[in-house]
Amino acid sequence: MSHSHNDIQPAFPAPEPDGSMAGPWSHTVRRENGELRVGGVKVSQLVAAYGTPLYVIDEEDFRTRARRWVVAMNTSFADLAGARVFYACKALMSVGIARWVLEDGLALDTCSEGEFVTALAAGAKGHDIGLHGNNKSEREIMMALEHNISHMVVDSMAELRLVERIAENLGKRANIVLRVTAGVHAGGHEFISTAHEDQKFGLSIQAGQAWEAAQATVASPHLELVGLHSHIGSQILSVDAFSVAAQAVLDLRACIHNELACTVPELDLGGGYGIRYTGADATPPEPEAYAELLATVVRAHGEKTGIAHPLVSIEPGRSIVGPAGLTLYTVGTTKNVQLDDTHSRRYVSVDGGMSDNIRPALYDAQYTVAVANREARGEGTLSRVVGKHCESGDIVVHNVELPADVTAGDILATPATGAYGRVMASNYNMLSRPGVVAVHDGSSRVLIRRETVADQLALDADYQA
Repeated sequence: MSHSHNDIQPAFPAPEPDGSMAGPWSHTVRRENGELRVGGVKVSQLVAAYGTPLYVIDEEDFRTRARRWVVAMNTSFADLAGARVFYACKALMSVGIARWVLEDGLALDTCSEGEFVTALAAGAKGHDIGLHGNNKSEREIMMALEHNISHMVVDSMAELRLVERIAENLGKRANIVLRVTAGVHAGGHEFISTAHEDQKFGLSIQAGQAWEAAQATVASPHLELVGLHSHIGSQILSVDAFSVAAQAVLDLRACIHNELACTVPELDLGGGYGIRYTGADATPPEPEAYAELLATVVRAHGEKTGIAHPLVSIEPGRSIVGPAGLTLYTVGTTKNVQLDDTHSRRYVSVDGGMSDNIRPALYDAQYTVAVANREARGEGTLSRVVGKHCESGDIVVHNVELPADVTAGDILATPATGAYGRVMASNYNMLSRPGVVAVHDGSSRVLIRRETVADQLALDADYQA
């Protein structure tokens, strides 16, 4: 959900009676004696051990959400042809995270050689992996075929022909899922809405591209049409758009069955399930609501057409790891800026910014923040949390009430940063990318180590230590 920059997030979200934090915070976050704990670990301990900025992943929260998707889909599709949940690795990927995913019964949706190799390093087998991407390299396609992955999601006729050529050269038959655009517009910012016609992803149903690709796939001895794919956007907070998109793809599947004598066995309905980023965001539907809605549409379509039900796959990423993550910062400088005769804003600078969370600058995304290391004292003051980069748009949280006594050395925590923080991080101004730490049951461990300046300089061909 997008908010006006005039929306002000509350200063110190009041804990629940059990100490837990409502809204966008992960399930194990508690405030005890004024200090936040996550996974049973005090934030001051995490900062002392790992420094800031720091991405923290609540393992219990992550794995609970992952298992909930699996149970919801298996339950709703038990009387149909079954279901499969692929974790969208683009949200956050590491060997450790991939291992959690596999242990909890999910497969891995990859979209690059890096994600693919990480999945293999975690112990994934070919049937555990799907491969996305609108411009896959020959190397990526060859790797996918050599490992006999579950499927490749193809975005264009040019890519379909490339996969066909490589499959023929390798003596393989490629499992193809055609990504189609269903004409459904959903999600937040224009840049993350992916089912309209004028964008890089997918084969248009309306323009006939999807039908052309289906014909070519069915006719090829080197390609196997195993599925149709639809992804309608990101950060979607309503189930209705998924119903409309599923209906459109099911209708295409029926046409392929009736006119090409091919019963497409799988339907992948993508991801994009929204989360809460601030206390002002609406509560998104639960996994059970999405699963039951999709099953209802698939069941009704099968009853109407008499065509065998497909195996239905989905690809949640943000909805699993987003709420499981938070970012810790240390406050540096503060200053007051006079807005008019009666209003001022306090600028609170932290030791990270747009290099560890580009989404506010890129998507106008809204977050909230809280003092994490102690109780608040003093009245709430209109504040803007900013980073240390040489950009006026380097804003972490636009408007938030923070305690008047926030000062250098305080720890701030921004919730709901598990998805797209670390994976979209940069080295702007040669800042080093933060590490990722998992917390669980009172202990912590590194998932991705903190980058150092030496790591950056190691890539500089002219640098001499």
